[in-house]
Amino acid sequence: MTVTKYDVRRGAYYDSVMLMQLQRGLINLPGVVDAGVVMATPANRELLAANNLLPDAITANPDDLLIVVRAENDSLASEAIEQVDSLLAKKRSSTSQDFRPRSLSAAVKQLPESNWVLISVPGRYAAGVAREALHLDKHVFLYSDNVSLEDEISLKKAAREKGLLVMGPDCGTAIINGVGLGFANRVRRGPIGLVGASGTGLQAVAAHIHNLGGGVSHAIGTGGRDLKSEVGAITAHQALDLLARDLETKVIVLISKPPSSEVATQLLAAAQSMEKPVVIDFIGYPPPAHKLGNLHFAISLNEAAEMAVNLSQNMEEGFSIRKQPNHGYLRGLFSGGTLAYETMLGFQATLSPLYSNAPITDHQLLKDPLHSEGHTIIDLGDEFFMVGRLHPMIDNDLRIRRMKQEAADHEVSLILFDVVLGEGSHPNPASELAPVIAELKAKRPELEFVAIVIGTQDDFQNIDSQISQLVSAGVVVYRTLANAINLLSMVFGQAVTNQYRSVNLEQLTQPFAAINVGLESFYESLKSQGAQVVHVDWRPPAGGNEKLASLLARMKK
Repeated sequence: MTVTKYDVRRGAYYDSVMLMQLQRGLINLPGVVDAGVVMATPANRELLAANNLLPDAITANPDDLLIVVRAENDSLASEAIEQVDSLLAKKRSSTSQDFRPRSLSAAVKQLPESNWVLISVPGRYAAGVAREALHLDKHVFLYSDNVSLEDEISLKKAAREKGLLVMGPDCGTAIINGVGLGFANRVRRGPIGLVGASGTGLQAVAAHIHNLGGGVSHAIGTGGRDLKSEVGAITAHQALDLLARDLETKVIVLISKPPSSEVATQLLAAAQSMEKPVVIDFIGYPPPAHKLGNLHFAISLNEAAEMAVNLSQNMEEGFSIRKQPNHGYLRGLFSGGTLAYETMLGFQATLSPLYSNAPITDHQLLKDPLHSEGHTIIDLGDEFFMVGRLHPMIDNDLRIRRMKQEAADHEVSLILFDVVLGEGSHPNPASELAPVIAELKAKRPELEFVAIVIGTQDDFQNIDSQISQLVSAGVVVYRTLANAINLLSMVFGQAVTNQYRSVNLEQLTQPFAAINVGLESFYESLKSQGAQVVHVDWRPPAGGNEKLASLLARMKK
């Protein structure tokens, strides 16, 4: 019959890697059947109970170290408990850092050239350590999870005001100037910069870039919640701005799980403002096109890596494709419902605010189909307009009336419309549309018209004649919707400038030096990569007594 014994060490803190290694060491001792070594949080106690390793009479607080051993007999269980200190000492002696500062401020004095602080302490303490790092003007790699959304927003806003980065919380991967942080892979240096709200996504793309013969300049993790509407992609915007200014970075890759639609539009507008190609992989987010100006949309992590490597190897001199931005509104008047929907899909990535009577998302729904607002795409063939009317592919009256209505709005700078030829359509639509457009342009020369003409040389309407009539009236004509969307998304994309203090680019490119607070494995990883690093012998404030810690914090203020 087995015997279970335990030891509770009040206020003794060890990181999760140390506890895992201690548990393995105990299990490997002679006669030990099972063991559990955890901080005595409610969740950890539940796990012990599920494995029949939680003694009934035990009393322990969340910040106590709980050691439980089940052995073949009482003597072997006692011997295992007695070896805990020697196992801990053996692990401690394996590190090469002789002196361990007990505070972050002391560590900074020991390594004043450090610009980064890696934090992997329990979540309830992580925000406090991060605030201290920001107070000391250090960038933060915040691996810890279970940090509140309110704390994340507060930390990132504070960092942005100081021109600092907070990567995280729950940021698992980054590569800064060739040094991997967290769970990064060893990849060669190169011209591709990565921004990712997904740690494993960053790893997958970086590793595939390496395997394809490419290289990574920097990989900046943001934490999984950064692209939520509440956070507003603060770190992602900072990272894009950094990589846009970095001369070594020629191509940027942006990776995320599905972002909020508003945040996606703002972030893509920022990416489109850059004079570098940007590969986008918003997992689960429908790509608006294969390409919109300098934006290239991938549908998988592997494709994102392949596109980035291809772009980096085929760079054109003077890549800039930005055109003079148009600050007015675009109004689209479509006879084809599918064309209207595809236009919405293409523009939703870069135009805001965007509305339609055929929306993709609920917030895009136009309140009144008879009156446009912001950028608006109208499906004139919708049943709302069809009561007692012929379809607009046959009858141009409704579209002509709406053109005049939109032209009278001086906030409107461009009217986009389709002309769909073929059997059953109007025999000569341009003959009715062109004179009206010429008249409207005479009144407002700055007003632009763009048409997508759908048809073939064999259609009875004579496509060449249709195009000629429209061009003579001052219309810019495209034969495909994709080409029109590609140009107009650049012209109407929001011109984004960084209104906050920029992150110091030199700190991204100088030799990496950091303070590590939390997992010793991160310290050892940095040392093995040749980085300068100091490990802090961190303990919970006031020994884990939250009431006393709160009192001490108030006294410091």
